[in-house]
Amino acid sequence: MGVVNVTPDSFSDGGRYLDPAAAIAHGLQLIEDGATLLDIGGESTRPGAQPVSQAQEMARVLPVIEGLAGRGAILSIDTHKPAVARAAVKAGARMWNDVTALGSDAALAAAASLKCDVVLMHMKGEPRTMQAAPQYEDVVLEVCDFLITRAEAAIAAGVKRDAILIDPGVGFGKTLEHNLSLIAHLDRIVALGFPVVLGVSRKRFIQALDLGAREPTNRLGGSLAAALAGAAAGAAVLRVHDVRETAQALTVQEAVRGAS
Repeated sequence: MGVVNVTPDSFSDGGRYLDPAAAIAHGLQLIEDGATLLDIGGESTRPGAQPVSQAQEMARVLPVIEGLAGRGAILSIDTHKPAVARAAVKAGARMWNDVTALGSDAALAAAASLKCDVVLMHMKGEPRTMQAAPQYEDVVLEVCDFLITRAEAAIAAGVKRDAILIDPGVGFGKTLEHNLSLIAHLDRIVALGFPVVLGVSRKRFIQALDLGAREPTNRLGGSLAAALAGAAAGAAVLRVHDVRETAQALTVQEAVRGAS
């Protein structure tokens, strides 16, 4: 899953693809580099991010979705707003990636009526405050319980079970230790029985392990290591910025497995 942020303030590439033409060109390049689908977002969810209006978010993402869908791209809309999801699916998106895991009745109803795939992600708190000393008794168990609860709520609302994917939300209300534990025990999340989406690309926990990686674009090595660990544990989808490099790493990983 290639990332296309149509925002001025995303942590890694904010402002680079705010122009629809630039975002469309970037998305097409990610597909050429090996992305199977693209995740289009118009509101940053980085720690401390401020919310944007529904109208502004639509104005950012809809031209990009229409442009890429018209070129045959498989698209996901990264939003927590039901109205934005409805407009995005109408414009050509096939998946709704929601960092709040369909956390409202309106979101559940929208997902059921849209009949698209949905990604349910775990986040402790909300982007403006989620990194303010997050605490867990057992992060893996608590994330698993949350994801199962939200999946059951979605199914009860009318979302088909085989349309649901789950995401442990690395970096969303977690410390370094929490993030590492989730990656190390990703097999327990995979065992819940839903395809797992893993987003570790360029995230801040990599900087915590390598102080020289202050800039997100300097975190490629850590991103690849975490992505390969996730793939080995059974992650179905890797949400990444560096598509070509990740695809190459996965190709080599599979080749080594095949030779062993």
